[in-house]
Amino acid sequence: MSERPADSWYEATARRDAPLPALEGDIQADVCVVGAGLSGCSTALHLAKRGYKVVVLEAERIGYAASGRSGGQIIPGWAGGMDKIAGQLGKADAKRVWDFSIEGIELTRELIERNRIDCDLAWGHVHAALKPRQRLELLDMQRGQEGEFGYRKLRFMERAETESWIASKRYIAGLYDAGAGHVHPLRYTLGVGRAAIAAGAQVFENSEVTGLTYGPTATVKTAKGSVRAKFVALCANVGHVGLSDRLARKLIGVASYVVATKPLGEARARALLKDNIAVADLNWIIDYYRLSADQRMLFGGRVSYSGIDPLGTTRATRQRMLNVFPQLADVEIDYAWGGMIDITMSRLPNFGRLEPNVYYLQGYSGHGMVATTIAGRLAAEAIAGQAERFDVMARIRHHDFPGGRLLRRPTLVMAMTWFRLRDLLP
Repeated sequence: MSERPADSWYEATARRDAPLPALEGDIQADVCVVGAGLSGCSTALHLAKRGYKVVVLEAERIGYAASGRSGGQIIPGWAGGMDKIAGQLGKADAKRVWDFSIEGIELTRELIERNRIDCDLAWGHVHAALKPRQRLELLDMQRGQEGEFGYRKLRFMERAETESWIASKRYIAGLYDAGAGHVHPLRYTLGVGRAAIAAGAQVFENSEVTGLTYGPTATVKTAKGSVRAKFVALCANVGHVGLSDRLARKLIGVASYVVATKPLGEARARALLKDNIAVADLNWIIDYYRLSADQRMLFGGRVSYSGIDPLGTTRATRQRMLNVFPQLADVEIDYAWGGMIDITMSRLPNFGRLEPNVYYLQGYSGHGMVATTIAGRLAAEAIAGQAERFDVMARIRHHDFPGGRLLRRPTLVMAMTWFRLRDLLP
């Protein structure tokens, strides 16, 4: 399964603008943002709206990497779970972190409406349980979100009702969330990028960062130029690996894969998923899926922790789809692509500062559509001197991946073998 963007249904339907120029020469800015995914575009937009001179450096093109390849699901909360966050920060600040995610959903809606971003926004999401212990997890999830955080948009569904929403015999229960949904992630990212440019940010594509020199005025270097800036925001996720050993130790890139079928036709598509919902199951290695605006099934789920693209990935991902929807056995795959997810040990987000004027945002761990959008607002607030909310997130502690550069990936592969086996248990 290729990393080439042309193999992505998102890229094929994105309606990109003409390429932006690469950086050539030495320039100055108030803030240099590294990475033009959603984190970087949101950070740039919120800073530019505050009047900062912002330069964004992107190694490829806006939305090229994870932001433009994901499942596009808009879900409250954070990867890793709110229990872990409460264990570190206490209940009061865990409630604040939860509220950031709800604010992120509203910010997503606001950005789409205000900037007229055509990204197929739709509402409705189901977390689906495959086994009895996962059914109990859904009940715990509902109790926690309603009781601890006052979230009132959930409805628990037993097998029969779940099957009325998802045309599959695979699930024994579901948790419907009226406040969650999905978008075309690349169109959304491009729209936020356009909004940042309209607000005054300057974006350079094909401008990979090759070095970072710290100081009261930091210098960010590319092959053909540099940016001297009072502040730097590192928003490249797995792209940080070559810039900072400290950040690289907290992160590992995990490949996730998606397939898009040929168009199913409206009647057949609507029969699969009621009201155009998005779905994710509760396995450690999850299946996640939804319908596209042109009635394709977009199905993701297979992952690779080894750093190597496995053979037969398209076939294996298609088989995962057929495990859920055997009635699609006659449908061909039109597109197949992969992308890298930035995973932390705890699967919690990793925000902070390398120096007083160098900020970083990473570690969304597969839960990034909402998180990246709100992260940009929090980072912009902090750079503008209002750091209280950003610092709540920065208090979340993270361990290095064990094994150093040579052994941490094999160690992770062994650990993931256990989680795969755990998914098979009743």
